[in-house]
Amino acid sequence: QVQLVESGGGLVQPGGSLRLSCAASGSSSNIYAMGWYRQAPGKQREFVAAIPIRGNTNYASSVKGRFTISGDNAKNTVYLQMNSLKSEDTAVYYCYADLVVGGSYWGQGTQVTVSS
Repeated sequence: QVQLVESGGGLVQPGGSLRLSCAASGSSSNIYAMGWYRQAPGKQREFVAAIPIRGNTNYASSVKGRFTISGDNAKNTVYLQMNSLKSEDTAVYYCYADLVVGGSYWGQGTQVTVSS
């Protein structure tokens, strides 16, 4: 099993920045990709960004050029740097990890609110 703990959410003004972190523990050596989804009130959960252990990062079109996903393998942590935030980025952000064997795991979510 894998445990994921997110941090870094909060309230920020439009145009501001936040950095989310997601630390993995447990069977983290079995992870082949990690990433982020988000869910706004009344909407379905949507893909934000992903970073595989090997390969290229991937972004939703709505965040490309504003968000950057990165990873620190030594710390088993993935980050989401969010710049030029907009009100429509307001959502609960969920970290996930895909395992080679054993399916996927999710964090508890962290709230990001973009408002003046």
